[in-house]
Amino acid sequence: MIDPVHALSLHQLTKTYANGKVALKGISLHVEQGEFFALLGPNGAGKSTTIGIVASLVRPSGGLVTVFGERLDQNPYGVKQMLGVVPQEINFNPFEKVEHILYTQGGYFGLSRLELRDIVEHLLHILGLADKRQQQAKALSGGMKRRLLIARGLVHRPRLLILDEPTAGLDVELRLGLWGFLEELNRSGTTIILTTHYLEEAERLCRQVAIIDHGEIIANAAMRSLLDQLDSEVFVLYLCEPLAVLSSLGDFGVKLVDPRTLEVCVGRDQNLNDLFALLAARGIVVHSMRNKQNRLEALFTRLVGIGEQAQPATRQVAV
Repeated sequence: MIDPVHALSLHQLTKTYANGKVALKGISLHVEQGEFFALLGPNGAGKSTTIGIVASLVRPSGGLVTVFGERLDQNPYGVKQMLGVVPQEINFNPFEKVEHILYTQGGYFGLSRLELRDIVEHLLHILGLADKRQQQAKALSGGMKRRLLIARGLVHRPRLLILDEPTAGLDVELRLGLWGFLEELNRSGTTIILTTHYLEEAERLCRQVAIIDHGEIIANAAMRSLLDQLDSEVFVLYLCEPLAVLSSLGDFGVKLVDPRTLEVCVGRDQNLNDLFALLAARGIVVHSMRNKQNRLEALFTRLVGIGEQAQPATRQVAV
């Protein structure tokens, strides 16, 4: 049986810097073609080193990288043709015009101005930059600069797009708009790898997730499967009428935050209907509710050992 060609494969990838810092300790993972994949981890975990190696900006100490079956060490030019990288930092020439930045980037990949014309027009319009085409990049707002970075990463039509904190610093409206654009891009066939500290973003967009910590992959699973690892969730309930004192709610852990706000811990085997039945029996009417913490965030903090619920013994998760 022939193994499928993955969009990205890392095999026993290691990196030790000249100062002795070990950034990667032999990580291995596969990203399927057409996937929307989250690569998560705390600061200093090894995400940037991994992206740098794939983008040929960092030389690995050992291991193998392949992109759509092409080995990075044997065909770096071919790999770069298939790869688009959108960095977190704003790194284009601030005095160059928006349109020129895209044409220049396409030229690096051997595309003529004629070949680029329709591509550039499409990207300028779909990312809301058409009326800024003749402005210098320094005149753009922070959100527009972020969109220009994405347009630049897509101008050569890569099959694999790596996004490093693409919505950092964006307001809610711009972030939601960018989410929609990325979802449509992924539906059109582009494989996307996302790193982000907004874990609700990863939960919303990505179907597969890997978590890296201290240079090791500690979780690698389908998003839904990974979230099923949660033992409990904490819900915040906003009440219609104030409470002075709250008696117990059966096996549910409960905390009265203020007279109109409850926090209730619901275990994996417990039922929200049972909770609301207990509340109704006590005459407590709930106006609205929300999760206290994003589900992926709750699991992430546990896996990487952040906060009171850290459980190092259960760190390795793979499906």
